[in-house]
Amino acid sequence: MRPRLRAFLTIAPLLGALSACQIAPQQTSLRPAPRPEATAPAPGPSEESRAIARHFARVEADLVARGLLRTDSGGPDVPFSRRTLVENFVRIALYDEYVSRAGQLLARETESRLRRWEQPIRLGIVFGESVSPEQREEDRAEISAYSRRLAGLTGLPIRMSPPEQANFHVFIVDEDERRAIGPRLRTLVPGIDGTAIRTIETIPRSTFCLVLAFSRGDTSTYSRAVAVIRAEHPPRLRQSCIHEELAQGMGLANDSPAARPSIFNDDEEFALLTRHDELLLTILYDRRLRPGMTPRQARPLVESIAAGLVGGES
Repeated sequence: MRPRLRAFLTIAPLLGALSACQIAPQQTSLRPAPRPEATAPAPGPSEESRAIARHFARVEADLVARGLLRTDSGGPDVPFSRRTLVENFVRIALYDEYVSRAGQLLARETESRLRRWEQPIRLGIVFGESVSPEQREEDRAEISAYSRRLAGLTGLPIRMSPPEQANFHVFIVDEDERRAIGPRLRTLVPGIDGTAIRTIETIPRSTFCLVLAFSRGDTSTYSRAVAVIRAEHPPRLRQSCIHEELAQGMGLANDSPAARPSIFNDDEEFALLTRHDELLLTILYDRRLRPGMTPRQARPLVESIAAGLVGGES
């Protein structure tokens, strides 16, 4: 029997009514299953995929016009203190955004335990056939550079890998490819259950992207993760999803409306990992903390670590 994996979910929703020396990684493609009546895959994206692309182009334009999806790291307009950093860490790293009930994942914030990777991450990208060669090169460069940044912040080895050897998979797929993703997930992520597959296959339009991080049994140490990013996304939303889902797949599983400047906030103010978020990752992978700690056990250590990072700032 294959060991069953326990999943922890984070998603990036729409705002309001809208919301890893490295070698070049090998890539595989994901092709949607042909419709029963078709003798060959339809050329190009479906009308639904094109509609979704138009929708997210409008969403990005609207967010940018309102001064959101910022690409800076914050500044004098968004100061944060040591106390704020501690409180944000506790809420983001030690609480869950979703719970599993009767085979479904429900939005309900609950107290959890500290979770992170204790083994090197092998990051593999799986592109849908809808993604052009030019876009694949851009995405590959973005993910590779960002993974190096994450490795530097956490001290955790992260390298690019062929998907068949990866333990953290990043799928970049369009609507049709995502709906047919089940067989590929079962091959690449042994032990993945039906709830996780259904969650990915049925992402609503209101969700930008998601990441599922898995541990074996009841442990708090991650063994696998799957991030899913819409191929239809325009540039800034695409980059924002890469930043948020890979960072959350490291163990910062929750979002908080009080976190600022941060990508771990559903207000979409910041598109890219900020200095505040870098500190959260550094705290999470500090060896004074251990997977499985409760908020009460972790807080005094988090306060000490934060004091060392931001000095006398209160």
